Amino acid sequence: MSPTHPSFADAGRSTPLRVNVLVAVLAFAGITDALTQALVFPIVPHLPRYLNASASDTAWTVTVILLCGAVATPVMGRLGDMYGKRRMLLINMGLLVAGSVICAMSDSLAPMILGRALQGLANGIIPLGISILREETPAGRLPMATAVMLGSLGVGAAIGLPTAALIADKIDWHLLFWIGGALAAVATLLVVRFVPESKVRTGGRVDVTGALGMTAGLVCLLLAISKGEDWGWSSGTTLALFAAAAIVVPLWGWYELRTPHPMVNLRTAAHPQVLYTNLAAVAIGFTLLAMQLVLPQVLQLPEATGYGLGTTLVVTGLVLAPQGLMLMAASPLSARVTRARGPRFTLMLGSTIIGLGYLFCMVMMSEVWQLILASCIVSVGTGLAYSALPMIIMDAVPLSETAAATSLNALMRAIGNTVASAVAGTVVAHMTIDFHGVELPSENALRVVLAIGVAAAAVAFAVAIRIPRQRPGDATPASRHIVETAARGPVSDV
Repeated sequence: MSPTHPSFADAGRSTPLRVNVLVAVLAFAGITDALTQALVFPIVPHLPRYLNASASDTAWTVTVILLCGAVATPVMGRLGDMYGKRRMLLINMGLLVAGSVICAMSDSLAPMILGRALQGLANGIIPLGISILREETPAGRLPMATAVMLGSLGVGAAIGLPTAALIADKIDWHLLFWIGGALAAVATLLVVRFVPESKVRTGGRVDVTGALGMTAGLVCLLLAISKGEDWGWSSGTTLALFAAAAIVVPLWGWYELRTPHPMVNLRTAAHPQVLYTNLAAVAIGFTLLAMQLVLPQVLQLPEATGYGLGTTLVVTGLVLAPQGLMLMAASPLSARVTRARGPRFTLMLGSTIIGLGYLFCMVMMSEVWQLILASCIVSVGTGLAYSALPMIIMDAVPLSETAAATSLNALMRAIGNTVASAVAGTVVAHMTIDFHGVELPSENALRVVLAIGVAAAAVAFAVAIRIPRQRPGDATPASRHIVETAARGPVSDV
């Protein structure tokens, strides 16, 4: 039998201290995951020298975490609903520790890719954490708890980027992964001690065929998108992968609609509130790439180009840090707006702020302070939009499908970010200047990428308008499920 921990969702038995501890522990786990992911980015240009491999080969240290994360996130969410969210969270934390240790001990490419793959498989930590919060947190505190959990992404990046740049520059790059592994181990112990196991389980059998089909379709699609610029969009490999995805994905969808226990419940995903929210997640994921690409480029390009600021790697990391902190700082604002106007309005407001931030950056990017201000504006909007997405999803799905639904939403954001990376990479590759024999992105290329960010924010706003408005007094699938569960008593599996 699964443990029958008292649920914080039962207002009569909840305690503010216990809720605070739970949120803090899960947020720390999220920070650790984000930190571990961010630590590698400042050293990517140096990996060919560190690992004695070519740049095209070391690029797989980034690609593999994208592919493994995309596949694992919805699978871990579904397994969390079936067998316990805490159990799957601990498995994710274990994978994060193992991957970090393997990377820390690596001096060649193969073990580094293996370690990064294991870290990618741990990408379900935040969706699982959000689903635990839904089950264990009083309804009035859920918006803030969710916002804090998602804000941990920003804190991890804010700490990780400058720390990684400083350690790699002054000490030994292996230390980055030892730090990540140690923090992940501490987070694992905290989860064991303070996080209760789910009482609501869906049961059923693991849809192995559905998992394999989803894996094949996602790998073909995302690999073609992420490597298309390097391989050539018209190359045989790229076209073959796109063709395989076009065949596998519809077949997988056909199978999932006919199996009694699907890996992804496509009927739930087709619910208008879920469908439009997932489409908005793709657009929000698309917006993130503009700031991730443009700011480091402007900061590190030579001043002699006329638009570069010529800062060092460490200074770049410090300039990028405030945007991560602003993502967390937006949590209280997000919670208040959501409680007052609903998560749909919060999503529209966040999309608007993101677009305004990019517009500001398009006309003001000649000084470091201007870039910091623009990035902070975008981060506030991102914090609002990020925290609204799972709230809308959770309002539309039963408690028993929370982890799977929020994990699918996280996958949609990742797909949006991947597509944006390919689009931005193509723009930058075709709009260059010759700088003393070296091709560099032109100023117009960077502005086009920012304009794409504005357009993506506008799309997110337009899609958010389409999300059905919840009328006062209406019972959502989530609220009906909570009432039914309370009437039946604790639910667990054997």
